[in-house]
Amino acid sequence: MTRKFIFSSTAAVYGNPVYLPIDENHPKSPINPYGKSKWMVEQVLDDYDHAYGLKSVCLRYFNAAGADVDGALGERHEPETHLIPLVLQSAAGRRGAICVFGNDYDTPDGTCIRDYIHVKDLCEAHWLALNYLMAGGESDRFNLGNGQGFSVNEVIETAGRVTGQRITVDYQPRREGDPARLIADSSKVREKLGWQPKRADLETIIGDAWAWERKYPWLNNDEN
Repeated sequence: MTRKFIFSSTAAVYGNPVYLPIDENHPKSPINPYGKSKWMVEQVLDDYDHAYGLKSVCLRYFNAAGADVDGALGERHEPETHLIPLVLQSAAGRRGAICVFGNDYDTPDGTCIRDYIHVKDLCEAHWLALNYLMAGGESDRFNLGNGQGFSVNEVIETAGRVTGQRITVDYQPRREGDPARLIADSSKVREKLGWQPKRADLETIIGDAWAWERKYPWLNNDEN
């Protein structure tokens, strides 16, 4: 029987933030099916620990982004909903203007702020979590984020610098349920597992995603 379990959870378990930055004790009030399902699994894992001794680590991702540093793996799914790949598709000429939903938020440039975390740093966190459980660690939950936020406009402007392309923006009204800021407090995982993001700056995250976009353009072409 499996005795150790690592679960890829999400910051969506928190719902709209009550305070910032968001730590692991923040109230859990997911506002969509994705967050609700992840929170449900986390609670089931707690029950299995109490009933059967199954030890688990739930890693609550904030905004995963970037690509494999060697350019072998990257992000591709349909429909694409994540900001960075959408912006890079626009830079590559595979998509038109980027829709930005709301530029009147209470943020420095009026657009939403999110905490982006490189996928390579996520992988490192999984490895550390596994070692923690194998060494006899108790079940726990950890946020994975950089602890800093970048606005939608900052992402678009940085992508323009990295790619050397002009990216057209189409500002649209706000979407319901989009909080102005989502920023992680990841001090717990840093202190308890010794995790430290190594590719935290926005230019690196976007640069690695752009390298994958350019290296494998045929993978990103619409095939239907």
